[in-house]
Amino acid sequence: MKRLTRTLVLAAALALAATAGAVDISTSAYAAIGGSFADGFTSFDTSRWYKSDGWSNGSMFNVGWRADHVWFNGGVMGINLDTATCPGGCSGKPYASGEYRTTDMYSYWRFETRMTAVKRAGTVTSFFTYTGPSDNQPWDEIDIEILGKNTTQMQTNYFTNGVGGHETIINLGFDASAGYHTYAFEWWNKGTINWFVDGRLVHQENGSRGPLPTHPQRIMANLWPGIGVDGWLGPFTYPGTPLTARYDSVTYTKY
Repeated sequence: MKRLTRTLVLAAALALAATAGAVDISTSAYAAIGGSFADGFTSFDTSRWYKSDGWSNGSMFNVGWRADHVWFNGGVMGINLDTATCPGGCSGKPYASGEYRTTDMYSYWRFETRMTAVKRAGTVTSFFTYTGPSDNQPWDEIDIEILGKNTTQMQTNYFTNGVGGHETIINLGFDASAGYHTYAFEWWNKGTINWFVDGRLVHQENGSRGPLPTHPQRIMANLWPGIGVDGWLGPFTYPGTPLTARYDSVTYTKY
């Protein structure tokens, strides 16, 4: 029941986000299917990415997205979570943070990042792919999430046509907040989704728990604190200074 409730709440939240985000993306981007790339985050590449700005995903996301909370320095893309100008400048939420999305959508094969997660109960550091109503498609999604309550673990999940509930917890054998590690998944056409950590296969989904996604998706990363989901994330309290997730690369390889 807890998993079902969380899935239903997340569905409502992302539906709201899709509607809010649609005003900022040109219609032509919806049909664009991207090819292989490697981004070392030396700067903000506006031909490939955009920063969510001026809305909230609502529901369990207790944060407003702000473009100025995504920054670049020395080959690192950082996402800050803080209270700057909140709630007036944070879509009515008590916290501000950043979300980074591709302008194009991407289909099967390998998605990879090197990142350092935030250690703080109540938070999620993510790398994932997503599409939904704002792209004129069903909601499909593939997730890598580090829950700040235990950064020695990674959570995987996927959604197909809005149906999720496929969470799996992976023990990493290290602290994901202590330094960079490589996280990846390979999404195979009508086959499997394989998740990797530092090149090691750690989990596979083959459709036995429900159909796998089939629609092209945007590559995304964000950092957010939850509300009303303490059983999943733990309670969030702001430490008084910004929390920062760091990414030093994202690579998409089309085999």
